[in-house]
This record gives sequence, C-alpha cells and structure tokens, in this order.
Amino acid sequence: MRNLSTLFVVGAVACWSNSFAQYADWLNFTNGQSVYVLADSGNELWIGACQGGLIKFDKTTEEMTFYNHANSGLPHNDVYALAVDGSDIWIGTWNGLAKFDGSQWTTFYTSNSGLPENDVRALAVNDNDIWIGTGRSGVAKFDGTTWKIYSTSNSALPYNRISSLAIDGNNVWIGTGNFHGTEGGGLAMFDGADWRVYDTRNSELPHDAVMSLATDNGNIWIGTGEGGLAEFDGTNWTIHDTTNSGLPDNAVTALAIEGSSIWVGTGENGLAEFDGSHWAVYDTTNSGRPGNSVWSLAVDGSHVWMGFGERGGLAKFDGSEWTGYDTSHCGLPGNHVVALATNGSTRWIGTTSGLATFDGSKWTVYDASNSGIPGENVNVLEVDGSDIWVGTSDGLARFDGLDWTVYDTDNSGLPDNTVRSLAVGDGGIWIGTYRGGVAKFDGTNWEVYDTSNSEMPHDEVLALAINGNDLWIGTWGLVKFDGTNWTVYDESNSALPYNRIYSLAVDSNHILWVGTYGGGLVEIDGTHWTVHDTTNSGLPDDLVWDLAIDGNRKLVGTPGGLAEFDGAKWTVYNTSNSGLPDDWVFAVAVDGSGNIWSGTWMGGLGAYREGGVILKGRRELRRSTGRRFTP
Repeated sequence: MRNLSTLFVVGAVACWSNSFAQYADWLNFTNGQSVYVLADSGNELWIGACQGGLIKFDKTTEEMTFYNHANSGLPHNDVYALAVDGSDIWIGTWNGLAKFDGSQWTTFYTSNSGLPENDVRALAVNDNDIWIGTGRSGVAKFDGTTWKIYSTSNSALPYNRISSLAIDGNNVWIGTGNFHGTEGGGLAMFDGADWRVYDTRNSELPHDAVMSLATDNGNIWIGTGEGGLAEFDGTNWTIHDTTNSGLPDNAVTALAIEGSSIWVGTGENGLAEFDGSHWAVYDTTNSGRPGNSVWSLAVDGSHVWMGFGERGGLAKFDGSEWTGYDTSHCGLPGNHVVALATNGSTRWIGTTSGLATFDGSKWTVYDASNSGIPGENVNVLEVDGSDIWVGTSDGLARFDGLDWTVYDTDNSGLPDNTVRSLAVGDGGIWIGTYRGGVAKFDGTNWEVYDTSNSEMPHDEVLALAINGNDLWIGTWGLVKFDGTNWTVYDESNSALPYNRIYSLAVDSNHILWVGTYGGGLVEIDGTHWTVHDTTNSGLPDDLVWDLAIDGNRKLVGTPGGLAEFDGAKWTVYNTSNSGLPDDWVFAVAVDGSGNIWSGTWMGGLGAYREGGVILKGRRELRRSTGRRFTP
C-alpha cells in the first residue's frame, strides 16, 4: 500500500455496551483510547485497551460493543493480549485469562486452573492449544484439559517475562524481556521437544528485549525494544535499524505481515511499511494518523488497523485514506483516578490526565488545552459551595463553573505547587502540600505552617480534616491544631499504629477516622483510640488511601479493594467478588443518589449502588453511543 492522500474521513458510529450484566449493581467507566492489542476476526475487529476493557468493532456497521469487568466476564479492564480461535476470542488481562464465544465467558485464574500467574501478557493459538505468556512466570500451554508450564526453572526458556508469541507450523516462538532489556531476555523457539535460544551473546539478535514477533513462510520477524527489526530465516540474520534502513525508530512495538509487505509499529516515530526493498514511513507530519506511538497492528487484506498509545485510539488505512475511531465509551480522560468529589448530581473526577465532571449523561473534561487548570495531574478535589478547589502537582485552582483562579508559588503565598490535601472551613481553605507544610487562605491572606515555624513534625501533608474548631493534619504523625496550640500524636506517645497518615475523615458524631500508610484504620472518639487492621477486622489491607463517610457507613479505599464498615460489620468489594474495576482504590465518594464511586489506579472509575446505579434520576440501562474522531 502507498499513501495516496491524507484525507481523514469522519462520520457517526454507534457503540453499544454489552447487555450481559456480570455485576448488575455496578458500572465501570474507562478510557479506552490507549490500545494495547488488536485481533482480526473476519468482519469483527477485537480491541484490547490499556485499562479500558475489551471492544468488539463491527467493520461493516462500525458499531462498537464494550465489555468491562462489571458488564461481562472480563477478569480485568487492563487487556494485554488477544487471540482468535475459530469463533472464540481469548483475552489476556492483568488479572486473569478469559475465553469468550460470543455469549458465554470462561475465566481462568491461578485459583481455578493451571495458569501459573494471573498477569497474562501474550497469547497464540496452535491447533487445539492455546499458548499463554505471563508477566513473571514463563509460558503455559493449555489444550482444553491439561496445563503444561515452561519456565526458567524447568526448561531452556531464557527469561520468565513473556512479551510476545508467534506460531510457525509446529514451532512456537517466544519473545522475552522487558522493554529496555536490562534484566535479561532473548528469543526462544520450541518445537515441542527441543529448545533453541537466541540472544545478543550467541547470535545477531540486536537487543534482548523481544517486544513483537511475526512469521512469514519460515522466516521470523523480530521487533526489539531498542535494537530495531531483525529478520531470521533459521540461518541468516538481517538487521534493519535507523542507521542502515528507513526504519524510523529502533523501538519496534508491533508487527503485521500483508502479502509481500511487513508493517512496523514503533514506540515514538510512527508506522513503517517495508516491501523488501523500499520503506514508506507514516507519521503525524505526513499522514492522517492520530499519533506516533503505535502499540498494535492488524491487517485484513483491505486495511491496516493501528492501535495507538498515549490515548490515540484506533485508526484504519486503506492505502489512500485514514479513518480514526474513538475507542472510549465515556468521557473519562484517564484511567488513573486519584481524586473524587460530589456536589449533588455532579461528580468531579480527578485523574493523572486531567479533570472531568459527569452529571449522569454528559461528560465535561478540563485539561491544559481547554481550561485554566494549572496541571493535568489532579491530586485532590474539594467542593466549596458552588465552586470546586482543584489541587494539582502544578498548583492550586478555584473554579466557579466559568472562571479559573490559579494560585502557585509565583503569584501567591502557596508554599509548594504540589497540593496533596484540602479542607474548607469557616475561615477559608486549608491546603496541604507535598514539601511545604500546610497553608491557610482566607481569600486575601496566606498563613503557612511548616517545620520551621510551628510544631509540625514534617512538611509532607497528605490529609486534612476539620472537626469543630480543630484542624487535623495527616503527616508523619497526626497533628491537631486549634488555632493556637499544637498537639502531635505518633507511635511513641499514642496508640497510632503507623506514623505516616494518608487519609482523614470526620463522621456526624465528630469521630475522627484516620487512614494510615501501613497500620490500618484508626477510630478516635476524643478519648479512646480503636485500631482496625487486617489482623482484627475485615479491613482488606493496612494501607488506607481514602475515606468517605455516608451516614453510618465508612467507606475505605485500599490496595485490597473497597471496604464498607457500618460500625459492626465489614463488607469488602474487590475484583473477585464484585464489579470493582481494580483492587487499588485510590479515591472514594458518595453522591446524592447513594451511588458509591471508586477511583482506581489501573481500571478507571467504578460506581455501585445496591439495586442498581442511579444516574440522572433513573437506573442506568447500560446503553451508550460512541463516535469517530478527527485527530
């Protein structure tokens, strides 16, 4: 194929969420714009998104069906690998393996099968066998009944981190290593009896990180992390890199063969086509491609399909025209959700990729390109009447719905631009920073308290809460400040189980709840201290990232999932027993409809309400519309 035009075609596309509800009381919201993997299946293209779930794309109607952990049997929203097996699709995720036949899901974990590890990074089908490459435990073969595991401990496999797989007749090619190849790696070939291993020490393999593989009539093409592209016919090696060919980047992340051409996706410098003699390079400067980071490729005889990193989505190229597709089912700007706040029916969502609001039907995204937000890494949110305070790693902002007011170390008394905690009181807003202590701003004046001018034990302030006239400060130790006097509690003088405090909340009975960074949850009623941890309660992890109070319910975000505590009973929600999209819960909030919102580190946003999530005054029906996009 050759680029005849850079015309970009746009239009309307319909997207449908899968009607099958694995966990009917849950919804997942993810950004699917970073595409890890593609698999072609005739009229359907399967799309695995980085923390964004699985998407089935109908090439004729351009309809998309979205599968996530809440509405299907998908084990996790982070999809690394796909393999078509007749009418079935195999899906490798961060937390398990699944097979989907279009109606029924079968899931495989270490707990219910011979899978050696739940982190599945590569898949390949060979006759009746599925080959499964894992993140740290080697490769497995499954024939539908029996599992066989190959690792460095029982075979010649050079490294247990599997990055790519390819089948060539009876030969299984196995690419190993991490991207930079700093911890081992290499290429292995296994014919069912014998192993051959190739690395930079015993062959002409240019780099030990083998990130992508493709086979072509007995030849194996090898994309490496930093050494370019290698072609191996079993005897001779031919190396293509930026110094001796038209390859635009030595980081080769994806490969696909179509006829006499090989298509090469690179990490940062676009897409290349090589026909054996000539190179053609397509990037954002000379084509309609939406990005230069090509993570995945698929070919179907008529089109080349590309999945992009850095939220570039999906693109199709027919030799003359480029078409781009938005592969997200919602407006969430990123899947690392670290801050939440609710104001009536409006949900504020802070991510490492910007800020969003969601009113139940409409998403609005605020980032550096369209707003006055000082930074897209949003650490904390605090509602103040009709305004929202936004703490970022590049300063503090107040937004009234129309105008942004930004405060940073250059234009205000803010002591540090990395804002980690906020609390609104009658006299103004308190701001906890990463390195500058705590500050109070009353709209005009700034007061700063740090280790140099107060009894603060540390300048890192990760949590704040107001209880009556007292300000509680979570730092390396727990601090109470009444406006005049300072009281410091730590492991040496109190029942505090761990000095680093990560979260604080006050309930309607003025009881202070303290989340620690490794000592569990502490309940302080003014006199008595009660410690809840993994040894004496239902708390799933002793690291407490966030807390939210909803009447008598205390909601606790941890790396082991979301916990709910009513004062007597603990209920834990995780990816094994609920529609929670990821076990690492960084943020928790409850809205006016009683929906519990969980911001996760690797799975986007989850919403839960017993009886079904209510959005815009009605129970959500799990149907949405999507769109193409213009890059």
